Amino acid sequence: MKKRWVIVLGITVMTIFGLGVKFYMDEEKLNEKMRKLVYSDEAKEVFEKRLTNLDAKAFTKEGIIQSYEINKESIERNPMGGINVTLIINKDLEWNVTYTLGKQNGKIDGGGASISKELTKKLELKGS
Repeated sequence: MKKRWVIVLGITVMTIFGLGVKFYMDEEKLNEKMRKLVYSDEAKEVFEKRLTNLDAKAFTKEGIIQSYEINKESIERNPMGGINVTLIINKDLEWNVTYTLGKQNGKIDGGGASISKELTKKLELKGS
């Protein structure tokens, strides 16, 4: 009888361990897919278009926004759909824009945006 319980317990532990590994691997696969999407050329176009909407002279000598980089640690799945990603502007951590990327009709599109208080003031946007 005791041997039977040991076998059942062993099988149960192995099943739980196997499920844990599967869930972890599925999560890693999803994270890799999100990273590829965020670093794609299509996403780059969306980011640059959105940043040009904030600063018409972005990426020029006269513009406030000169460059951006993606904060790797900020890439995460949005529970409402899409991917949240934060862009650091001009290598200044206090100047950032957080976007929600999503797919509309098969194309990547930027959804909502959250602009840091410091960048909002510098760009002289309303609400600062």
